[in-house]
Amino acid sequence: MDLKKPRRIGIFGGAFDPPHLGHVALARAAVEQLKLDELRVFPTGQAWHKARELSPAAHRLAMAQLAFSDVPRACVDGRELQRAGPTYTVDTLRELHREFPGAQFLLVIGADQAESLHSWRESGEIARLATISIAARARPITAAVPVDASRLPPGPREPVELPPIPVSSTEIRRLAGAAEDITRLVPAPVARYIDQHHLYPTN
Repeated sequence: MDLKKPRRIGIFGGAFDPPHLGHVALARAAVEQLKLDELRVFPTGQAWHKARELSPAAHRLAMAQLAFSDVPRACVDGRELQRAGPTYTVDTLRELHREFPGAQFLLVIGADQAESLHSWRESGEIARLATISIAARARPITAAVPVDASRLPPGPREPVELPPIPVSSTEIRRLAGAAEDITRLVPAPVARYIDQHHLYPTN
């Protein structure tokens, strides 16, 4: 009888435009608390839910690789950037199930993402394909109310504990565009990359 435990693979997606210290803290907490064998970080491709145009895929992939390079057992997966048309989490999960049969998948999301999970394409299928792991307090606004669990699709959940992190990519883009210091908000290599490539200029 094979008693080997299934491989636990975390899924952590986002625009990462740019990735910041809150993203890195959540990644580290997920690996440690969920006892992940691997955390796959997915910079999103054409995000169906984003009103603004994202920075070029090559820049977001490079920044994600820099940001998560020191997170144990984390790797950046660029497949969503290569897809034509909108990117959907359910498609990625289906691909991963085919690639890693028998693995257990855990979708790691922050509180803001959790609030809108019911509106994601095939949210019920997402909850069937992966355990939902919410960092309930991982919000850019520290006084925000808790996640309304009644709005989440039914299915298993494993929480991630993380203190409130008052940082957002929107604010970082604003500061970078105004040539203000962002080194306290993003990993140092990401700050250098933004500066070297003149990202987020004010129009």
